[in-house]
Amino acid sequence: MNKYIAILIAALTSAEIQASELVPRLIVNITIDQLNTDCLDAFASLFEENGLKKMMQSGRVYETASCSFTPVTTPSSIATIATGTTPFYHGIISKHWIDRSTLRQVYCVDGNQYGYGPSHLRASTVSDEMKISTHGKSVVYSIAAGRSSAILAAGHAADNAIWYDQSQKGWKTTAYYGASPQWLNTPLAPRTINNEAIGEKAMDIVIQSRMGRDEVPDMLSVILSASIDDNEQFRNVQDASRHIYTNIDKTISKLIGGIEREIGKNNVLFVVTGTGTIDNTDNDYSLYRVPTGVFYINRTAKILNVYLNAIYGQGTYIDAAWGNQIYLNHKIIEQKRLSMHEILTRCQELLLQSSGVSDVYTSERLFSGNDNIQKILQGYNPSISGDIIIHVVPGWKLVNEDTQESYTSRSTLVQFPIIFYGAGIKAEQISTPVTVDRIAPTLCKSIHIRAPNACSSVPLF
Repeated sequence: MNKYIAILIAALTSAEIQASELVPRLIVNITIDQLNTDCLDAFASLFEENGLKKMMQSGRVYETASCSFTPVTTPSSIATIATGTTPFYHGIISKHWIDRSTLRQVYCVDGNQYGYGPSHLRASTVSDEMKISTHGKSVVYSIAAGRSSAILAAGHAADNAIWYDQSQKGWKTTAYYGASPQWLNTPLAPRTINNEAIGEKAMDIVIQSRMGRDEVPDMLSVILSASIDDNEQFRNVQDASRHIYTNIDKTISKLIGGIEREIGKNNVLFVVTGTGTIDNTDNDYSLYRVPTGVFYINRTAKILNVYLNAIYGQGTYIDAAWGNQIYLNHKIIEQKRLSMHEILTRCQELLLQSSGVSDVYTSERLFSGNDNIQKILQGYNPSISGDIIIHVVPGWKLVNEDTQESYTSRSTLVQFPIIFYGAGIKAEQISTPVTVDRIAPTLCKSIHIRAPNACSSVPLF
C-alpha cells in the first residue's frame, strides 16, 4: 500500500513541477502598429533566422486576426489588447473625443493632477490583474514611441510606462506611476526614435528591473510601428515597406535573443500582434479620376441646427461635431420636452440626403440589437460618443474646419496575425479567424490568474 502511495505522490509531484515550468516568468507583449499580413508574407524571405521567421515557424500562429469593433484606432486597439474587451466597455474610443459637459477636447491619457495617466481606461488590464494576484510583486513595464500607447498598454497598476519625448530627446514617464527609474536615461537616450531604439530600451528595462528572475510572473509591453516615416527617403512604397519590416524583424530578433539568454526560452512567453490600423495618408483621388468629394461635417452640423430651429423653435440643438460624430444638446431637448427619438429620426433622414454620406447611425439604431451593426456598437461608448455617427462614402474626405480634422474614408479590412512563442508553446498554424480581445484572457490563463474585469472573451487556447 505504501508503495502505491509513494508512486502516486511522485507522479503528482512530477506533474506539479511540469505545470510550474509551463508558467512563464515573463510575458513580452509586442504590438506592432499598422502590421499587416500581406507585408509579412511579401518580405518573409528577408527575415533573419531568429526573429519573426522563428516565431512563425516555431510558435502558435493565428494567421487571420482582426478587431471586433469599428472604427479602429491605435489607442482603442491597444486598450482592447490590454483589457480583453471593446471600447464599449473600456472607454477608449479614439485618441481624442469631446467631453459632453464642457464641450472641450479630451485626450485619451489626460491624467488630471498627474499630467498623463490611464484614468479614462475604465477596465482592468492583464498586468493590473497580475499585480492584484501577486499582491504587487509582479514587475510591469511598457515602452512605446508615444505616451498614449505606453500608458494604455501599461494599465493602472504598472511600475511605469515609458515613452520618447521628441522635444527633450529623451525617455519620459508620468508621475502617475511614481518617481521615474534612476536608470531611465542612462545610457544616453537616442537623438531620434525608431523601432530599434525601442527594442534596445525594452532590453534595458528587462535587465535593470530584473524581470523574470523569480517565480512571480512579470510583464513587458512593447509597442513598435510599421508606419512609414515621412523623413525617410525611398524610391517607392515597396522599398519603404521592405525597410520597415526588415527593421522590425531585426528588432524582434535582438529582443528574443537577449531575453532568452537572460532568463531562458521556457521562462518567457512572447506575443506578437497588430492593431488593425492602416496608414490613412490623404490621397488626392481627383488627380487619378477616382470618384471622390469632400464632406464638411462642421457645415453639416450648422445646417442641421438651422433645420431643427425651423421645426422646434429657436435654440442650439447641436453641441459639437468631432470626427464623424455629432453631439446633440440634451439639456435643451429636455427643457423643451422634445422627443429624442423624433429628433434623431429627423436628423438621420436629412443626413442621408447629403452628398458623400453612405449611412447614418443614431444611438437608438445602435442599441436596436441588429447583429449587422454589432462592430459599430462595440466601438461606441454611450457616455462619451456622439448621438449620431456619419459614415462617409469610401474615397471621400471628411473635413472639420473648426477642429482642423481631415481624413479620407476607407472600408479596408486590415488582417494581421497573433503569434505566441516560447514557454513550451508547440508550433501550429491556425487559419480560423480570431479577434485581439482574446489575447488578454489567453495570457491570464497561461499564468493562472483571472481575466480583466470587463473581459468576457474566451481564451484562444
